[in-house]
Amino acid sequence: MKIWFEHNRRLREEWYEWCKDVPLEELVKKRTGGIGGILHTLFHIVDVEWSWLQGMQGKPDFQENFEEYMTLEKVMELDAKFRLDVEPFVQAWDDSYETRLFDVESPNGGEFIETWGVLMRHVIAHQIHHLGQISVWARGIDKKPVSPNLIRKGLMIPYETTK
Repeated sequence: MKIWFEHNRRLREEWYEWCKDVPLEELVKKRTGGIGGILHTLFHIVDVEWSWLQGMQGKPDFQENFEEYMTLEKVMELDAKFRLDVEPFVQAWDDSYETRLFDVESPNGGEFIETWGVLMRHVIAHQIHHLGQISVWARGIDKKPVSPNLIRKGLMIPYETTK
């Protein structure tokens, strides 16, 4: 779990760097096939990650509006602020967390129970999904997208085994 969150964090940072060379008008431009534009999608990724992890811990949720974060700097600052809560929770993750239960309130009014393990994987997949959308939009403005490749990222420390 920790490796996936680290990988997602690094990818977001690479996308933030990528965004620095894109005019704000392109970053906030409404695009087809997503929840908004590039910047709104990055905001959404950060918001959803933090909200789920806060909820699992019984902490209050984020209720801010994207209109208050319509610059790259503000989204990056929000991400850095939320990371102060996210990273300790992720680093403390152990196998006992996998099957803990969480009562989820559905947006359409219902409720259901889900395990923390499933919710964490949902958060990871959520970012992967939306970064794929941003990659398509990047090509639409003739800019090479950030590679989501896991290989050669130094996410795991190799060790030798004895035979």
